[in-house]
Amino acid sequence: MLAAAVYEAPEQERARAAMLELRGARRIRKSHWHEMDEQERARAVRSVVGLGGSHVVVVGSPVPCRRQERARAKCLERLVFELHGLGVTALVMEGRSIQLNGRDVHTITGARHNLPKATEFHVSHVLGKDEPLFWVADIVAGAVRAATFGQGHYHAELAPQIFQFMVSTGC
Repeated sequence: MLAAAVYEAPEQERARAAMLELRGARRIRKSHWHEMDEQERARAVRSVVGLGGSHVVVVGSPVPCRRQERARAKCLERLVFELHGLGVTALVMEGRSIQLNGRDVHTITGARHNLPKATEFHVSHVLGKDEPLFWVADIVAGAVRAATFGQGHYHAELAPQIFQFMVSTGC
């Protein structure tokens, strides 16, 4: 699953501030859905809903353990296509390793060939602890995943802001 939080430039600082506030006194490096308790998750979802914006979620399946990077690439291709449709021209991704970041760039370069000619679409990588907007995407992805396990109330709150797509990974 890949999720992207889409905000207009003026809204980004407000969203960052809201995510830093959610992190609160715990002073953890970054917020993670799977580390939140029920109350923290509910608060996080309310915060994201209040921020507005749009959220694109791509869910790929199947994802065998040995083909995770291939499945990720298929999801990333679709994510680029859908983001382009929303007018997005730059994607900031959470950095992994130099090699894996390179794979992402290669995938996005290939995906750009499926967009109209002369389309500009740029990608960069930033450490997760350095970009609170990643935390929004994590909350959205967590809510989508929770819905598959019978906790659909999180997703229901966010649903008007989510564009969700299923991708067959061919793995």
